[in-house]
Amino acid sequence: MSLDSEGGFSRRLLLQSAVLMAAATRASSLLAQTNPEAKPVAQSPASSKGVFAEKHVMRAGHQIYVRDYPGRGPTYVMLHGFPDNCRIYEEIASRLSAGGHRVVTFDFLGFGASDKPDGFTYNFVQQMADMNAVVDDLKLGTVIPVGHDAGGPAAVNFALDHPDRVSSLVLLNCYYANSPVLAFPDFIELCCNPKTKLLSHAMMTDPKQAGYLFNFQQGLLLQNMTAPMRERFEQVLQPIIAQNFTQQPSAMPAFLAMTGDAYANLAANDRRITEMASFKKPVKLIWGVWDKYLNKPVALDIAKHFPNATFVGLEAEHWPQFDAPDEVVRHMLATT
Repeated sequence: MSLDSEGGFSRRLLLQSAVLMAAATRASSLLAQTNPEAKPVAQSPASSKGVFAEKHVMRAGHQIYVRDYPGRGPTYVMLHGFPDNCRIYEEIASRLSAGGHRVVTFDFLGFGASDKPDGFTYNFVQQMADMNAVVDDLKLGTVIPVGHDAGGPAAVNFALDHPDRVSSLVLLNCYYANSPVLAFPDFIELCCNPKTKLLSHAMMTDPKQAGYLFNFQQGLLLQNMTAPMRERFEQVLQPIIAQNFTQQPSAMPAFLAMTGDAYANLAANDRRITEMASFKKPVKLIWGVWDKYLNKPVALDIAKHFPNATFVGLEAEHWPQFDAPDEVVRHMLATT
């Protein structure tokens, strides 16, 4: 199977990129183990993954992988970005559930343990449909969308579309619309920008050049991390991201499609900015202030459009839910 001729990616080249990702992340030994998402889960309460039920929600003939952590509502529905999958929320989901709060995490189609159909249209509209399907199928009632990274647009738009079904909104180092202070990570920007599409695709299919890109971006992410943060990143988070690309089928087609749709999504969200003033529910922006790209100015720019937004800055990088899970949960549960 080949994608469209403009994109120029064959299955062989996608597999080549997947192998490259594994090498660049130095996680091959961990990723060679059995995929924990592919078998029944029965974790002990002491496990950082917590206790959850695995479910599958059907949409458009394909299965969306869901983890349902027990507890009372309103349900936290957590949305991942396009390099990640639902496992980036394991630390805070287990803590919230242990405290009695229901949490639902899921993999968007094309990522993690969800189906990755050939020739499927992966974009931000599709991800909104995935979220609606999960919320409706599980009959969740009132929810609290939680958006991180590229999951931010879906979280915000769900809140704008269904204010009566949302009790509050939580945003973690994400983005929404165009802004003078917004900057994507360099590698992501290279893939998003139509002006550099041919260059980025050529580099993605050259092991040496793509290896340089991955290592360059990773080096920037690691600069501000403390030793414990770096250890968690290398031992836990990095393999989660790499597994998206080394498993078969790979998340590479969805990743390329989502980055290619990013500019159009920003433009679409620009047209919804005025709606944000009508969303009166609490909006909590819990931010890792060491993030070089989706930084504090990005958070404050989002917050200024909501009438009831609060900002909390944490000494954390791009993934505060991994760097400071106890603090993130405490602020999520705070009443003010």
